[in-house]
Amino acid sequence: MWIDTHCHLDAPEFAKNLPSIIKAAASKNVKAILLPAVKAADCPNVRQLAHQHGGEIPGLVYTLGIHPLYTNQAQEGDIDFLEKQVHVSLSDPRFVGIGEIGLDYFVEGLDPHKQEYFFDAQLDLAQKYQLPVILHVRRSQDAILKALRRRNIPGGIAHAFNGSFQQAEQFMELGFKLGFGGAATYTRALQIRRLLKELPVDSLVTETDAPDIPPAWLKEEGIAFNEPAFLPRIASGLASIRGMSEADFALAAWRNAMQVLPRWSALCADTPSLHLAS
Repeated sequence: MWIDTHCHLDAPEFAKNLPSIIKAAASKNVKAILLPAVKAADCPNVRQLAHQHGGEIPGLVYTLGIHPLYTNQAQEGDIDFLEKQVHVSLSDPRFVGIGEIGLDYFVEGLDPHKQEYFFDAQLDLAQKYQLPVILHVRRSQDAILKALRRRNIPGGIAHAFNGSFQQAEQFMELGFKLGFGGAATYTRALQIRRLLKELPVDSLVTETDAPDIPPAWLKEEGIAFNEPAFLPRIASGLASIRGMSEADFALAAWRNAMQVLPRWSALCADTPSLHLAS
C-alpha cells in the first residue's frame, strides 16, 4: 500500500476529472492521501472532498492552513476563520493537522513580513490545539526552524525537503519527517538524491505534490501534470536510490507518516482495509 503525504486534489487541474483521478490512484494501490488546504476559504472544500472520496481512498485526510504563496491576498480575519474551521474539524477523524503553512523565500513579489505574520499565527494555532503541521520550506529552512524552536509543536512533515543535512537533522530532532517525491527522480538533483540516500529511513515520507513537482519522465511521455496515481512509480525510483525494495520502502513511508500524524494513524486503525499497513 502506498501513501501520498502531499497532494492538492482541490487544484484546478483536477477539477474536471477528479473522480477518474481518484479512481486511477486507487487502482495503483494508493490507499492514503493527505490533502492540504492553501487558503482559508478553501477549508470547507478540502473537508468535503476528503469525505466525498473517502470510499475510494480509505486513508484520504486533510489539513487546514494558509500557504505562504497566498499570504499576499490573505486578510487578518482569515486567521479567525481558520481557527473556527479547525475547531469544527477537531471531531472529524479525517482532519489531521495544520497545513500547508510555511515561508517561501524563492518566489519573488511575496511580502516577507506578511508571510511571517501568517506563519507565526498558524504555528500558534498548532501549539494551542497540539496539532502537527505540514510545512512549506522553500529556501526558508533556518527561519522556520527558529520559529519552531520558540513553540511546542508536536512535529509534522517538512514537505519537498531540499535543505542541508544539518537542517534535516534539526527538523528530525523537532519531531518532523521529510517529504520526498518527483524532484528526486531527476539525475541532476544531486543534493536531494544524497539526502534521500543517506538520511535515516525512519525520517522519510513519500509525496507527489500533485499536480506540481512532476517526475522526470512526465514531460517525455507527454503527460500534462502530475497526479497521485504516479506515486508508486515515483516511489519505486526513490527506493532504488536507497537500495531498498519497493515493499520495504512503502512500509517505511507508511509507518513514518502514521507516527508523525497520530490522527491519521487513528483513522487507519479504525479502517479494516488499512490494518495491515498501520
